[in-house]
Amino acid sequence: MTITSNTVRSRTDLCTAIENELGGLIGKRASAATAYGPDFARLWALAGQNVLGGKFVRPLLLMETYDALNHTRQENRPAESRHRETAISIAAAIELLHYAFLLHDDVIDGDLVRRGHANLIGSLLSEAGETARETTGADSTHAGSFLHWAQTGGILMGDMLLAATHQSFARADLPHDLRLRLLDLLEHTINETVAGEQLDVGLGDGVIAPDLQTILVMCGYKTATYTFELPLRAAATLAGADFAVENALATAGRHLGLAFQLQDDLLSTFGDPRRHGKDPFSDLREGKETAIIAHARTTVAWVDIEPFFGRPELSVGDGEHVRRHLSDCGAEAFVQGLIEEQMQAFNNQLTSTIPASVRNVLLDLAGQLEGRQS
Repeated sequence: MTITSNTVRSRTDLCTAIENELGGLIGKRASAATAYGPDFARLWALAGQNVLGGKFVRPLLLMETYDALNHTRQENRPAESRHRETAISIAAAIELLHYAFLLHDDVIDGDLVRRGHANLIGSLLSEAGETARETTGADSTHAGSFLHWAQTGGILMGDMLLAATHQSFARADLPHDLRLRLLDLLEHTINETVAGEQLDVGLGDGVIAPDLQTILVMCGYKTATYTFELPLRAAATLAGADFAVENALATAGRHLGLAFQLQDDLLSTFGDPRRHGKDPFSDLREGKETAIIAHARTTVAWVDIEPFFGRPELSVGDGEHVRRHLSDCGAEAFVQGLIEEQMQAFNNQLTSTIPASVRNVLLDLAGQLEGRQS
């Protein structure tokens, strides 16, 4: 799909509407938080800084799909307008859900940086150290306590954002059965994402066998469900689309989501860190079980890779050594092939069941994902 100036303007308008809604959701809670002291209020202030101004991939997918489904429906304009306002509210809530998952993920992974900048935990850690030095003269011997404080803030903020997401869904101005349908979608999404996170940690800790099929299931649960399926199903539900359309959209979204995660893993290992903003060897240091590693385990190159895999102190030189072996053994090409398979399955799903206007939205998104560098 060619992105016209009208498309760009429409997307800009949507981003503004979503950001305004998010600003209201966070601002209201940030204001209430001041009653509990500056430290609690600071959590909301940092959350606002991190949530606002993002790419809004999920809320934009919801709104563009919703608008496309309603494109040819001219009747019942007042109700459609009211539902569109509700759709923007749900879209903003999904962005809160996304950030809640990121916060908990950062705690689990021990990350202090995201996209080249301090995340909420990193900011709290830095501020705690500065405050302690200024007020008590505490030094680096207290670093463990500061980290515990910062990670606790990440967990608690994530919990509050999950509660805020549920509140937005539960208070949506919709008929009772429609609101229950959205709440069921939210619960299903949280269940699958948490199950995916548990699989991810189990794979990394050696509790679960790292076979390729399990890794692909984990990717589907952890990424495809809430990044693609939830926005698409929510859009279909809010637009009153047939269940067959909703299911077709969800299937297409699952293929696209799996391709997205596989591509993300490739970028993390083989991409340019100046563009994606991540530590180029973080997955290797963490011992993250990806499709790249699953393939490498089946090759003779694994004996040269395994001694370095999961080593926290992995040097740049050793990281480059591992990356060369991963490429030479065919792991990079293998995962690129998996991505192509998922994209082919995605394209095959774009049948007449999905309206042409919505197919264009999905093809546009697929075009943005293909060849991305961050």
